[in-house]
Amino acid sequence: MPRYLITYPKGQGEDILVEDEHLELGVEHGWAVLSDQHGVCLAVSSHAGATVTRIDDTDASDGQTQG
Repeated sequence: MPRYLITYPKGQGEDILVEDEHLELGVEHGWAVLSDQHGVCLAVSSHAGATVTRIDDTDASDGQTQG
């Protein structure tokens, strides 16, 4: 199951774990966008300084997207 951990720089927000069987990560106009079959679940601006890391047991090459 796809799982993503969104971590913010210290003191700038709480870390968020998002998981869903149909979860996909995309990058659109400076935003990291997590969506499923129902639409957008979470969008993080590249200006937020957050790191989006896929942490499930699938291919490790999906790695990180700096946002």
